[in-house]
Amino acid sequence: MAVALTAAVTAGYLAVERSPQAAVTPAGGDAAAMLAPQDEAPVEQATLSRPDEPLFPPKRPDAPQRESKRQPTDSVTALHDWFAELDYDLEHIRDGRAHVPPAYLASLPPDLAQVRETEKRKRLFFQAMLPLILRANQDILSDRRRLWQIRADQRLGRPVAAEDRLWLAALAERYKVSADDIDVLIRRVDVVPPSMALAQAAEESGWGTSRFARLGNAMFGQWTTAEGNGLIPRERDEDKDHKVRAFGTLIDSVQAYMLNLNTHRAYRELRRARAALRRSGDPLNGLSLARFLTRYSERGEKYVAAIRAMIRVNGLERLDDARLVRWPRPEA
Repeated sequence: MAVALTAAVTAGYLAVERSPQAAVTPAGGDAAAMLAPQDEAPVEQATLSRPDEPLFPPKRPDAPQRESKRQPTDSVTALHDWFAELDYDLEHIRDGRAHVPPAYLASLPPDLAQVRETEKRKRLFFQAMLPLILRANQDILSDRRRLWQIRADQRLGRPVAAEDRLWLAALAERYKVSADDIDVLIRRVDVVPPSMALAQAAEESGWGTSRFARLGNAMFGQWTTAEGNGLIPRERDEDKDHKVRAFGTLIDSVQAYMLNLNTHRAYRELRRARAALRRSGDPLNGLSLARFLTRYSERGEKYVAAIRAMIRVNGLERLDDARLVRWPRPEA
């Protein structure tokens, strides 16, 4: 196992904003991850806003009726049929002809590893992970917009409401910075390009088929030395005490991964590069930001090369501007 006054965000959430850790380390591929420096405090599991109930978007009018008891997490066939019902096509997303349905899976089907057709397995994996990554980024953007408003109020000499002060304190604690240093907080509270997140999830979880993915929804190979849920690597040295962090659902894993990139000092240069792209008016780009993942795995530059190759080969950069569909909830 391996281990930035109110901003108006343009149509693509990775596009320009126009305006005046953790004893958890990820892992990559089959190499061992680098543990976090000992003076870093453990990162608590991210508790961001999340889907409060399963959401099954409207079906295509001509879609066949799915068996009532068959859930998308039951099998690859059920998952494939569900995506077909939603008319969820990655090529349409890549071409900008469609948005991503809010199809949030709690876990991957247990028989994913049995799909012999590589392209089909990869497609299902990306389809399953993309809505979750977009949802986690959407939550981060919501916090980021509120931060910009508080910063604007402060600069204009307006009083900050008590509710906003409490919210700011809690957010600052989660992101491991002082609530008084709002500029640093804005730099940390920002999205992760879907292309990079998808590539890392595929690399770290073996396309969702690793033991850690199957048993612990661990899609990003994060290590932890803290007490709590975790899976012990089979090849862990006797003098080591780390585990691969386990999660209750896939969204928990995605949120924790993004919090790790946004707080751990190992990814300081990535955050600086992301902020520089914001200032220059350039869209965030996973292929570019992946250059700063050398400390995600002890494979270093080889790991970065693998992630960048994954993005290129699978055309993932074309998913960096993907957006979630907003559908009204059906009436009860």
